[in-house]
Amino acid sequence: MDVRIGVTYTAKEIDIDLGPDADGDAVKADVDSALSGETSVLWLTDRRGRRVGIPTDKIAYVEIGSPEAERRIGFGT
Repeated sequence: MDVRIGVTYTAKEIDIDLGPDADGDAVKADVDSALSGETSVLWLTDRRGRRVGIPTDKIAYVEIGSPEAERRIGFGT
């Protein structure tokens, strides 16, 4: 499962591969609790075991998806 996080005041995104066994609902719940002010940092662990922390006041958007999802390029129908 891929998680893409947009950060304010920068054009770069944080792209984290959580691995195939990650639970999308659990990730969404972690993001919801972080953005509700319960914590000041959103911590995620990637598939290699590395921990990534993002200050919640810098999060612009969060996109949760599967790496197997179809990605379209060009002018398709």
